[in-house]
Amino acid sequence: MTSFQKFHEEWHEHLRELVQQMTKAPKSCTTNQDEQHTKLLIQKVTSHINEYYRVKSLAAKNDILYIFSAPWSNSLERSLYWIAGWRPTTAFHIIYSECGIHLEIHITNILNGFRNDDLADLSPNQLTRFSELQCKTIRQENTITEELSDWQDGVNEVIEKMEKKMERLVEILERADEVRVTTIHKLVHLLTPQQALQFFIAATYLLFGIRTWGINHDNQRTKG
Repeated sequence: MTSFQKFHEEWHEHLRELVQQMTKAPKSCTTNQDEQHTKLLIQKVTSHINEYYRVKSLAAKNDILYIFSAPWSNSLERSLYWIAGWRPTTAFHIIYSECGIHLEIHITNILNGFRNDDLADLSPNQLTRFSELQCKTIRQENTITEELSDWQDGVNEVIEKMEKKMERLVEILERADEVRVTTIHKLVHLLTPQQALQFFIAATYLLFGIRTWGINHDNQRTKG
């Protein structure tokens, strides 16, 4: 197991601990203490994410093809990857999906004018800014995808200019990771602390769900 692969596994284990803390947090911030506790949890998660991409960047500069091959991931995870990681716009799909789920759960309260301060309570201003950010993120994704396509089209130059080609691939990955991290930070900034907490819980559940299903699938295929 390589150093980054070991880091990747340990990072996920720590994330499991963080999501347990998040699920035990108060469902609504009724006191200043509750709000401060929620903000602290959000800060812990964002710092944890930042650390992942910091270490990933160092590993990519050491061996970019290793990062793209992602031996620490299962086949399902790799099939969903966009430039060696999750697609940034996935975050918006998670929020809109959670918004619909919470809307169904709290529809009676909402119709009666009660607020739950969850993702069903997204304001018109929040939705507008989400839409603007989503459009911007899509444009960034498309631009970076085109850059990777151009890199692949120049495969005939790889042997002659191997070092420069690898450096360019590192740059493309760094741009993709920057969009991933920036998107999360901007989304969290647009959400209330309670909404941000729900977003992180939903995102980690999706991450672990995909990981578990993929591992089980690969194990069954190996046994077969």
